[in-house]
Amino acid sequence: MSGALSGDMMFTDRVGADEPAKSRPRRPGAQAQRTHSDLLGRQAECAELNRLLEAVRAGESRSLVVRGEAGVGKSTLLEHLTKAASDCRVVGIAGVQSEMELAFAAVHQLCAPLLDRLDSLPEPQRDALGTAFGLRAGPAPDPFLVGLALLNLFAAAAEERPLVCVIDDAQWLDRASAQVLAFVARRLYAESVACVFAVRDFSEEDELSGLPVLDVTGLRDDDARALLSTVILGPLDEQVRDQILTEARGNPLALRELPRDLPSIKLAGGFVASAARTLSGRIEERFQRQLKRLPAPTRQLLLLAAAEPLGDPVLLWRAADLLGVGIAAADAAEDMIDFGDRVRFRHPLVRSAVYRSASLTERQEAHRALAEVTDPKSDPDRRAWHRAQAAVGLDEDVAVELEELASRAQARGGLVAAAAFLERSAQLTGTRELRAERTLAAAQANLQSGAFDHALRLLAAAEAGTLTEMQRARADLLRGQVVFASGAGSDAPPLLLKAAERLESVDLDLARETYMSAWMAALFAGRYAGASDLVEVSRAAGALPPPTAQPPRPIDLALDGLALLVTAGPAAAAPALRRAANVFTGTGVTIEDGLRWGWHAQAAASALWDDDAWRALLVRQVKLAREAGALDQLPIDLGALGTSSVWRGNFAEAASLIAEADAVCEATGSQVAPYTAMLLASFRGNEEQALPLIETTIAEAEAGGQGIAMSYAHWVAAILHNGHGRYNEALAAARRASEETPGLFVSMWALPELIEAASRRENTQLAEETLARLAPITSAGGTDFGLGIEARSRALLSEPDTADDLYREAIGRLGRTHLRPELARAHLLYGEWLRRERRRSEAREQLRTAHEMFTAMGMEAFADRAARELRATGEKARKRTVETTGQLTPQETQIARLVRDGLTNKEIAGRLYLSTRTIEYHLSKVFAKLGITSRNQLGRGAFLHL
Repeated sequence: MSGALSGDMMFTDRVGADEPAKSRPRRPGAQAQRTHSDLLGRQAECAELNRLLEAVRAGESRSLVVRGEAGVGKSTLLEHLTKAASDCRVVGIAGVQSEMELAFAAVHQLCAPLLDRLDSLPEPQRDALGTAFGLRAGPAPDPFLVGLALLNLFAAAAEERPLVCVIDDAQWLDRASAQVLAFVARRLYAESVACVFAVRDFSEEDELSGLPVLDVTGLRDDDARALLSTVILGPLDEQVRDQILTEARGNPLALRELPRDLPSIKLAGGFVASAARTLSGRIEERFQRQLKRLPAPTRQLLLLAAAEPLGDPVLLWRAADLLGVGIAAADAAEDMIDFGDRVRFRHPLVRSAVYRSASLTERQEAHRALAEVTDPKSDPDRRAWHRAQAAVGLDEDVAVELEELASRAQARGGLVAAAAFLERSAQLTGTRELRAERTLAAAQANLQSGAFDHALRLLAAAEAGTLTEMQRARADLLRGQVVFASGAGSDAPPLLLKAAERLESVDLDLARETYMSAWMAALFAGRYAGASDLVEVSRAAGALPPPTAQPPRPIDLALDGLALLVTAGPAAAAPALRRAANVFTGTGVTIEDGLRWGWHAQAAASALWDDDAWRALLVRQVKLAREAGALDQLPIDLGALGTSSVWRGNFAEAASLIAEADAVCEATGSQVAPYTAMLLASFRGNEEQALPLIETTIAEAEAGGQGIAMSYAHWVAAILHNGHGRYNEALAAARRASEETPGLFVSMWALPELIEAASRRENTQLAEETLARLAPITSAGGTDFGLGIEARSRALLSEPDTADDLYREAIGRLGRTHLRPELARAHLLYGEWLRRERRRSEAREQLRTAHEMFTAMGMEAFADRAARELRATGEKARKRTVETTGQLTPQETQIARLVRDGLTNKEIAGRLYLSTRTIEYHLSKVFAKLGITSRNQLGRGAFLHL
């Protein structure tokens, strides 16, 4: 790649003992030899690394983060790992602190020797990796699709021999690479691959959080004393020795470096004052003092090396020649830097000390020289970056270059890099309006990369100046989008509504899109939306002029229908909602529109109680998100599809979707409310699983201002309690779930639960009031689902002659849908009513049907309720159990189901974000546990219901 073949790191590739390692000529110096003292006191750490290698040689995979402060010996431990892995293939990189941020630069360097296997990857993964590396053109790849490609690339390389990936100074990797490598590390299982990171520290929000950690702390006192004795060969006063040991805190680098600046007289008996500075700061200052004693040409050469992130010796010496620095300048820097096939500093703190000790003018001069010698055709990105660092004052030419660099970074999926380039471009821009435009673009890129706080700071900076009306509207929109994306549910609707109103006069199409975003934000906020609730947003959207595009865009149809639903009611909105649903289930919607607005279209189908259209839209959304690698959106789509699957009684499919959503969240580190999991547990009547999920969801929804999640949890609780026949608890939960105004989606789904619970508690008035709310909603769509639910609910409140007909109508209508649980509940309610009417023979027939359906689906609480009613008629329910498929784990069950559905191992690996080799491993376990030998057998007999 051109600019993307870069990065702030060095690269090594070492193969096994039967293949000679790449030679690296070095000057004699402090780094040339490693002695036994380097591993002094590190027996436990070495043993941990050796166990990791043993597991990898046995066919397993391992990830490990080696964490410790600067100088504590992490790099030495990685060298031990590399030597111990002499029978493995070792690839490695080391991050280098730099202001440069080129997307996927580290990943590209790490897998450069593996790219001969690129064509073996599935096409979407191959394209994603090639685009990220600039090897081919295409849409910006999702980082996690790049991660999946890298995972399979590693697995392919490990087929010949185990692969060990060593990433030193991971805290300085470019953000895209860190994200991808962390993804790979979390998805390793059975590929014979090890990923070992060395890092100073990280927080729970960092990419590496959640991986196994080996903490490397200071040496014990006896080991520290032993190491110090190898550094100071002359006389050492006991008090001075104790002071050095106290200052060093067992840090090996400190034990080597701190005594060097002490005169012999102080070592022999002088007093050493304690310093309040951090240890790394003291060591860096020690290097800075050493720098001051060097000749000016040597300092200039070191500064060039510190400013050039690749460690390219050819580039370095060209820049040095441009500045008049000769090769003799390297002689005085031997114990600070190593000039081999790659230029390497003895320690990262040396590089930092060199760069920090230089003046701004000296840094600019170094970057200017590096820009001059960097090829503008083969490496335009790095050249533009160096020019930006060299710029003095405003420079529109460089600003334009950076803007182009940001576009190239975005095309490779490097949003973090693009944000940094755009921000620097804005700083170099002299025109006020253009500076504001670039600052807003930088804020947008930060929003897309998840850097919400920095996006808000850039917005504040842009708004502090003079903005055009369009720019002010865009700033309002960005602020609302940041707030919504960061999870602050109650704050987003008013901000997005304000942005939409401002946009009306400058860009009507964008205004309508913003109203749609505000509508959805208000739906999610629910009771927490305040004055900017669904009613307010819908009124404002409904007053808009007609859309400019003719025929209207799909988004225009969805907005008009949903706004009308709130302001005029279901009956008036039904035709518009139907048009929107039909457009999005057709073939005329682009992939981009489908991904962006398809969620809103499924809301239109749901409002019509049109289960078939709703299901078709959800299936389409999941398919689009899977194929596009939109992993930020996929868990939400999977949760909605899971709700549909549970409602259809397809619990195995729902469990598979839960597992897939969990795999995505585990891979990406994202969190989504466990909608499908708690609904499935409630339908099954499993209180031990359902209640903790419900309680946690309610607490988190209340804290985050997410009214829809709270309503969903209460709806689920109402189903659970109705199943167990606890009607007081069901009534309370259903009332809370149905409180949202207007009664849409989850709140309307809760109405039948409320009617059932209220009728069982003989609260006829509440039940009738609730039925009056339900009937207009279900009637508007005219579907068997809605009308069947309405008939069943109405039967609960009707006189005997009418009730009988209504129950039969409900069973007939629901029998024409795929909603088996709702049909079974209709049989149950009818049977309960017949028993109370003393029509025992007819009651037994209905209750027996209900019991058999509930048992077959695994709805144990409702099955027990039907069994109790059967006993009351004088008949004992027959015990039946759902067929099992052996002792499969949830992941094995999911893989077996996907195999049964006809997916190949590669397709399953892509679906579950695992390597093909891991799928093969799990499938072998499935075959062994089920006693089968072929994939075809998974579709037969007892395995049909996986």
